[in-house]
Formats: sequence, structure tokens, C-alpha cells
Amino acid sequence: MPLFSSRKEEKKVKLTFANGLLFVEKPDGKQQAFPLEWFPKLMNATEEEREDWKQTDKGIHFNQLDVNVDL
Repeated sequence: MPLFSSRKEEKKVKLTFANGLLFVEKPDGKQQAFPLEWFPKLMNATEEEREDWKQTDKGIHFNQLDVNVDL
């Protein structure tokens, strides 16, 4: 029988936006930077839209914008 949990899935990466870049910091401290020019919806997004994301098997999905960033 499957087990279900009502807890929200813990986000294992940290996102920050600065100087036209999206920075993704992984749990091991390694950081990747992505130019927002690659993701026009993210570049023009509100703070609320940028904060509404979830971690997926392949990377990050911004829910309101329907944008995926593969890591």
C-alpha cells in the first residue's frame, strides 16, 4: 500500500536573481548562473511569479510562468 505525505516537498536548491542572471545554488554549495535572456518570461516576471517554483527531477519549474530550467 502506498504511503502519502501531506508535507510540502522540501526545496533542495536556493534561487536568487541579480544583474540579469538566475543563480541556482545546490546543497553542496556549487552554483550555476543562467542569463535571463534565455528565459524571456522570467526576465519580465514579477517577484511573485519568480517565487512560485518547484524542484523537479530535471531542474526547476516556475508554476505561474510554465517555464522549466534544466540543471
